Amino acid sequence: MHLELIRDLSRAFPIVAEPESVLSARVWHCKYKSLFPLAELSNLEELVIAGFPDDSFEFFSKLEKLRVLHVLHMPQIFDIRPLAKLVHLKSLSLATLPSWDASRKTTTIQSLEPLTAIPELAYLELLGICSLDQSLAPLERCKNLRTARISNYPKAEIERFFSGAKVINKFNPEPSFC
Repeated sequence: MHLELIRDLSRAFPIVAEPESVLSARVWHCKYKSLFPLAELSNLEELVIAGFPDDSFEFFSKLEKLRVLHVLHMPQIFDIRPLAKLVHLKSLSLATLPSWDASRKTTTIQSLEPLTAIPELAYLELLGICSLDQSLAPLERCKNLRTARISNYPKAEIERFFSGAKVINKFNPEPSFC
């Protein structure tokens, strides 16, 4: 089953009648105070979020079957360590709003290091999401990484990464429900 929540003005995440039956979900620009109830969707494999209200990714660690995660606009996130527990994650996209691109506004995260612990990570987008050290070096240890799309890092660092890695500069595949 697919859960589609678009521009819901409610402040509380809705109760899902059969949470274990939900395999994919899109939560798109809703007004929920928190997305923590998503942790109840224990069989979730694909998740797309636009507008992440929480200040932690901690509840993602309960989504053990997650293969695809796209998060657009996560201004309060600084630590992505909880993503390291998503051992089946193949496709990860973290991005700022497109309107931030013109001003080159970014979301700063502590480190890219947690991504090296995701064994199946093959597709990565970091669009306006930058680590404190402005280094892509940790990504070189992602052994199964095939494609990456990266913005707002120093141009020389992006060129160095793609010239030394066997990674293609390409966008992630779309989730199956798109």
